[in-house]
Amino acid sequence: MKALAGALALVLPMLLQPAFAATEQQNKMATCNKDAGDKKGEERKAFMKDCLSSKPKVSEAQKAQQDKMKSCNAEAKGKTGDERKKFMSACLKKG
Repeated sequence: MKALAGALALVLPMLLQPAFAATEQQNKMATCNKDAGDKKGEERKAFMKDCLSSKPKVSEAQKAQQDKMKSCNAEAKGKTGDERKKFMSACLKKG
């Protein structure tokens, strides 16, 4: 009986998980498919090609954050460990 309970404890979590998680490409395909709406034929084919090959748009806020991160990383050159962590934290917080 204990062996059965042990086996069940190992197998049950696997059964409760989804079979697989959608990949980024699958999510993009679903989004493009939804955005294509009622397009048909060549129009749909062209739309899907453009949609699937496009890179995600980066907002101005995201771009500003990326630029700030690059700048702080450049200034942190030579710092390691806790010193670097403290510097990066302070650098990224300043406006």
